[in-house]
Amino acid sequence: MSIDTAPAPTSPPVSSQARALWSNRWVSIPLVILGGVFIMSVLRVVTGANDMNSSGAIGAALGLAVPIAMAGLGGLWSERAGIVNIGLEGMMIMGTWSAAYFALNWGAWAGVLGAIIGGAIGGALHALATVVFTVDQIVSGVAINIIGLGVTKYLADRVFGRMEGGGPTQSPGLPDLPTVTLPGSNFLATVEKHHWFFISDLAGMIGGLITNLSVLTIIAIVLVVASVFLLWRTRFGLRLRSCGENPWAAETLGVKVNLYKFIAVLISGGLAGLGGGFLAMVASSNYIEGQTGGRGYIGLAAMIFGNWNPLGMAAGALLFGYTDAIQLRGGGTTVHALLLLLAVIVLLVGVWQIVRRHRYWRGVIAVVIGAALLAIYFTTDTIPTQLTSTTPYVTTLLVMALASQRLRMPKADGQIYHKGEAG
Repeated sequence: MSIDTAPAPTSPPVSSQARALWSNRWVSIPLVILGGVFIMSVLRVVTGANDMNSSGAIGAALGLAVPIAMAGLGGLWSERAGIVNIGLEGMMIMGTWSAAYFALNWGAWAGVLGAIIGGAIGGALHALATVVFTVDQIVSGVAINIIGLGVTKYLADRVFGRMEGGGPTQSPGLPDLPTVTLPGSNFLATVEKHHWFFISDLAGMIGGLITNLSVLTIIAIVLVVASVFLLWRTRFGLRLRSCGENPWAAETLGVKVNLYKFIAVLISGGLAGLGGGFLAMVASSNYIEGQTGGRGYIGLAAMIFGNWNPLGMAAGALLFGYTDAIQLRGGGTTVHALLLLLAVIVLLVGVWQIVRRHRYWRGVIAVVIGAALLAIYFTTDTIPTQLTSTTPYVTTLLVMALASQRLRMPKADGQIYHKGEAG
């Protein structure tokens, strides 16, 4: 008689099950969002800054995030194909002017098309210089920014300066694009007014995302989702991304590398131009000289923050748009409240770097910065108006510093490619 000595099957450890559950994107993303809402609720109660997560603030943040997201998405398409595009600012500027010109002559939807065309012209110039003539990509991008600023300034003076209601630095008023409000917004607004902990905060945030949405905002959201599908779920996207990882290997497999790079930069310019069109047609209702305000560069930062991924880029754009919105709406008081949250986050990052990563210098520096921010919060009641306007840019620097350790750019990004030559 034999005795079966095989060990009984054991279930995976609880910690392994938890890690597997957390790695599921459909579980982790909602939990992160709900956790963020809870933290903002606590911060609202502690500081009394009720506008920091109101529907108005969230709606404004979404509107401010769209042009940044379009610039970031444009940069992502270009860099995934291996072409650095710091000319996004110039392409956005070209999009603002062409959107106004087309809208004034042929209507609002023609303005949307015009914005894409204007940005794509800048993209074509950048592609011609970098893909065809292999000009240094940084130099070409700087040139596009200068060209975009100079050309639109000249054209605005020649075209809008002769129109009634226009001038050398601005266009007449532009026709409006439709807006959409999804069902349930009135109920959410009622719940928000009660200021119930977490419940009202969640209602306000959702309400801000579904009330008075410009159709251009909806188009922007669709473009982000479509980019995920096209770049990671299609043969076209695989070939395009291979051009940014190893164009010489892609060439041996029959991929027309230069063609894919050219297409990617054209799409990049069109998306950046659409972001400029949003500024002209939705954010301000007319073309104004200098209205991009460096958003092309912030879009690049959002792209890097998102690790060259459309969804991560969109999260970065929302973050930068939110910080811009609260400094415009709440001024020094709301920014002062966010200072407490920022101080706590930096302190926790510092402790994590010391305890878990054993990076003592980085951890100590983060702890010192967090302690300094806490000291500023407890010794002041508000932030001076002169400093609140820098909030989006300071946020950009801090986020990039904290996220720099997990970034991985495409391997051949920025490298000069010559057909038939091994890298």
